[in-house]
Amino acid sequence: MNSAFSLNRPNSTHSLSLFQNYRIKSLKSKRFKLPFPSCFAVSTSHDYNRNVFFPPGSFQAQLRHDSVAFRKVSLSRVRVSSDDTGLGSLGEDSEPEKRSFREFITSERIKVVAMLALALALCNADRVVMSVAIVPLSFAHGWSRSFSGIVQSSFLWGYLVSPIVGGTLVDYYGGKVVMGWGVALWSLATFLTPFAAETSLWALMAMRALLGVAEGVALPCMNNMIARWFPSTERARAVGIAMAGFQLGCAIGLTLSPILMSRGGIFGPFVIFGLSGFLWVLVWLSAISSTPDRSPQISKYELEYIMSKKQKSFLVENKPRMAGVIPPFRRLLSKMPTWSLIVANSMHSWGFFVILSWMPIYFNTVFHVDLKQAAWFSAVPWSLMAVMGFFGGLWSDTLIQGGISITLTRKIMQSIGFMGPGIAFIGLTTAKSPSIASAWLSLAVALKAFSHSGFLVNFQEIAPQYTGVLHGISNTAGTLAAIVGTVGAGFFVELVGSFQGFLLLTSCLYFLSALFYIVFSTGERVNFD
Repeated sequence: MNSAFSLNRPNSTHSLSLFQNYRIKSLKSKRFKLPFPSCFAVSTSHDYNRNVFFPPGSFQAQLRHDSVAFRKVSLSRVRVSSDDTGLGSLGEDSEPEKRSFREFITSERIKVVAMLALALALCNADRVVMSVAIVPLSFAHGWSRSFSGIVQSSFLWGYLVSPIVGGTLVDYYGGKVVMGWGVALWSLATFLTPFAAETSLWALMAMRALLGVAEGVALPCMNNMIARWFPSTERARAVGIAMAGFQLGCAIGLTLSPILMSRGGIFGPFVIFGLSGFLWVLVWLSAISSTPDRSPQISKYELEYIMSKKQKSFLVENKPRMAGVIPPFRRLLSKMPTWSLIVANSMHSWGFFVILSWMPIYFNTVFHVDLKQAAWFSAVPWSLMAVMGFFGGLWSDTLIQGGISITLTRKIMQSIGFMGPGIAFIGLTTAKSPSIASAWLSLAVALKAFSHSGFLVNFQEIAPQYTGVLHGISNTAGTLAAIVGTVGAGFFVELVGSFQGFLLLTSCLYFLSALFYIVFSTGERVNFD
């Protein structure tokens, strides 16, 4: 490893030579024990500020000054690490760890996560259109609340299995290819949905199921791309940025859908969001690379930084694995950290889809606000969640960089992400006006965003080689929970006559899930092989 270094004083080279001769003599007489500062030593056990007195201005004092300066400069310029000698990159402990904010926001990896955020925004916008469209559709066809829940759950039936299949495909072919196909397919399903609604109920439900099948690859692809492009010290904030797009998609979909429907009928939002997805695919395939080492735009500076942060395990060629390789599902399911992620994802999905599917109806029926106002009250919390998700990611990375263990950090984030909504849902049951209800709902959704820096990042830490499959398994469990919650909410409200009982049930489930995650989760890598 070739590195250049220089000394701070003009006569430093001469002083260093004299110092070596002087030290040899001193060792023979054993009068001084001041070790020679080798530039290749990495041990920091020696204290070069020890109390050895030399008269000010003496030759010995100058030698000591030069030796300490040599030590500091050489170690700041030269670092040998067994992990990077084959790469010729910067060592793990070198100065590039401290990157400026300007470098971060102009880097190639930020372009990747920005495109992921846009994809997830489209993903959620395409989902929530039906949460708004279900109101005029139910009125036009005379659907009951329980049947409206079944229609909305048709998306989840398609979403049920696709995360496992999609996660496996992601681990085999990489996030870029699978995400491109996924967005293209779900954009097509979104575009065709209003035409299917004009045809028959079964055609409508089939299009929503196709949307669910395609969107099942979104989060596994996001996890895969972030694991390839971001060091562990930046992953939480990267997930925060990507998931901010996910939540903004809710706000955009809920806000724009009533406006577009008032101008273009039920076709408006579906057509606009579908065409936007096709445009995104063109940009994604032409501007984004599957891994940093394949990117023609990435700077050598940034590539060395990513490589030096022990990302080599993810910087593999994006080619299919052997056809006979099957993920170790039994071993994955035999570990309690896996089940902590499954339980967390299940509760996260339950709360997410209940809020997403039923809040416009909740505001419309409980507080008797019109469709545009109901969509607005439902959209505000998702905008706040986008901001809090990014803040949670920054806080999480700061805790880890400050010496807090990854395990404790994930548990702190997840506790806030589940116990916060649990408390807020209890407060929501006492709301007497739409403004107060929206405030409680905003608090619940905003605190829920801390889960993104909890269980959602945890997949990459316990099983980096099986991130896609593991995320797919937990997503499937989460989809089952979402189906039960979405359909069950309609029957529960019809049976009890109000939303309060279901909100209290959801609150209780949040507390139990938080406790399970605290007990069984870990931030350390788990051996599944």
